[in-house]
Order: sequence, then C-alpha cells, then structure tokens
Amino acid sequence: MFRINYDALGITTSIACAIHCAILPLLLTSLPVFGIDIIHNYYFEYGMIILAFVIGMYALYHSYKKHHHKIIPVVLFCAGISFLLLKELFHNYHVLLLIPAVIFIIIAHYMNYILCRKANHCHATDCNHS
Repeated sequence: MFRINYDALGITTSIACAIHCAILPLLLTSLPVFGIDIIHNYYFEYGMIILAFVIGMYALYHSYKKHHHKIIPVVLFCAGISFLLLKELFHNYHVLLLIPAVIFIIIAHYMNYILCRKANHCHATDCNHS
C-alpha cells in the first residue's frame, strides 16, 4: 500500500519554496533579455503559499488529531506561513522574512514527524493510531 508522508512532502515543498524564492529573482531579472516580462506574478506566489498551507495543515492536523495531540507544530507552521505572507507584502524585506518562514515550517514538520514516531510507540487509551 502506497502512503504519502505529508511531513516529508511539507519539508520538501518548503525547501523547494526557498530555492524558488532564491533563484526566481535571478531568472526574472534575465527574462527581459529574452523578451519575457513577468516580474511579479502574485497569482503564482499566493498559489504556492496556499498550496503549502493546505498540504501542511492536512499533515499537521491529521497527526495532531490521530497521534500526538501537541499543538506546537501547528503554531510553528502558522508562524512560518505568516512570514511567507508578510514576505509578499513587504518586498523590501523579502530575504529577511523568507529565512524565518522556511525555518519555522521545516521545524514544524520535523517536530511533527518526531512526535508521530514517539506516539506510534505509546499505548495510552487516548491514542488513535488509525
């Protein structure tokens, strides 16, 4: 049976987002040389943030509800998403807001992964490992 590890997917998308945000300005500034002028594509940026939020919240909510019952990964994840949104609003501080965003999101998914692994070994009556 094929199962998706949503924490691994969340970490991967966070890293891909960081790479995208670091490389895209370099590519975008060279696009006019090729006759392409798409400097700010807000739909794409907000679409990526929404996609990251949906995947991340699904993984974190499932783990919270079914396994570890700890809210801190959700709080860290929401802080990271908040920094991503602020990055879109305050372009002058793009990198300064991107770094904590990625760090918070990766830590949230990693913490969620660790908490799930610990919960899989507990046998308390309030655990639901289905």
